[in-house]
Amino acid sequence: MSSADPTSIGRTAYAAFAERYAEIAVTKPHNALYERPATRHLLGNVGGLHVLDAGCGPGINSAWLAEQGATVHGIDVTPEMVDLARKRCDGLAATFEVQDLGAPFAMLADRRFDAIVSALALDYVEDLAPTFREFARVAKPGATLVWSMGHPMRDWLDERTRRNRTYFEVTRFGMYWSGFGEPKPYVESYRRPLAGILNAAADAGWQLERMVEPLPLPEMANVDARLYRELLQAPAFLCLRARLAKPAN
Repeated sequence: MSSADPTSIGRTAYAAFAERYAEIAVTKPHNALYERPATRHLLGNVGGLHVLDAGCGPGINSAWLAEQGATVHGIDVTPEMVDLARKRCDGLAATFEVQDLGAPFAMLADRRFDAIVSALALDYVEDLAPTFREFARVAKPGATLVWSMGHPMRDWLDERTRRNRTYFEVTRFGMYWSGFGEPKPYVESYRRPLAGILNAAADAGWQLERMVEPLPLPEMANVDARLYRELLQAPAFLCLRARLAKPAN
């Protein structure tokens, strides 16, 4: 698949600054002191589980999962990120392959995983329905799915992401990211209504258990006081946990 293909906007963006992201995202406040703790808390104990890290990036969550006793299989659309994940997780119970979340997971068998985590990756998928169906196919009945995304209302209130569209439309937008050095990476993603997220998951058999609009950890106040105050006023991300319905007897 060409990186210019509209279904791989994540690959187009992250290939350009994969190494910078791998280094900075470990401690970047938005990630380390905000989204990542909330997502991991929703996952709970992963010891002994077979976990799919969907949109694994440079393997930050994959390494943590393996260190917690999970066996991890990471997938990501960006080959540069997959290479970095393999290096980060060298010696751990983790394997990786290149896979677009918007395409069928042809290399993954049915009912393989006890849990799936997808951290800030589904924003790069235009149509979530097939992806949630693939998650359901490769998950065992009763498996847990935890995912995080940009908060749909927060993004719609920003004129840069709204682009003169209504809240109810799926909108593709792009912006230059700060905090990852120069040149600033230009990253495109999709904003969609909350119903579009929840219904896509429900239609695939995922039953919502918990939705979190996270608060920043108190430590952020000493690292980035402005961002800390901002996130205390309004959420930037949405973190959710669902469970795959078991077949009726």
